[in-house]
Amino acid sequence: MATLVTFEAAGLELKGELNDSPTAQALIGRLPLSVQMSRWGEEYYGDIGDNLGVGEAPDAREEMQVGELAYWPVGNALCIFFGPTPASQGPEPRAASNVNPAGMLKGDLEALKKLGGSIQATLSKSS
Repeated sequence: MATLVTFEAAGLELKGELNDSPTAQALIGRLPLSVQMSRWGEEYYGDIGDNLGVGEAPDAREEMQVGELAYWPVGNALCIFFGPTPASQGPEPRAASNVNPAGMLKGDLEALKKLGGSIQATLSKSS
């Protein structure tokens, strides 16, 4: 069963859900999670502190969807994709290397484009 979450940064609040993958389950155990995130094209990523303890998942991939939440094992980072990145070959979001898909945010994802190069974000459980 998916877990409902809220992503908050710079006054913006987006709802979403984490999937049932082992990566998402490990993230759920760490919520609420406060992360300093940096921008790379139209992706935010940030080190989550203590290692999540999961390696690259069988469904890990580089090409993502707008709104997708993922975990980057190489950088121990939470990633949020909202448009093309420097690695993209077209309009799709693309990670620098394989990431583990963990969930999806919904709502005004365009609002993420208005935020700065660095944000303080919180991912927490919601109902």
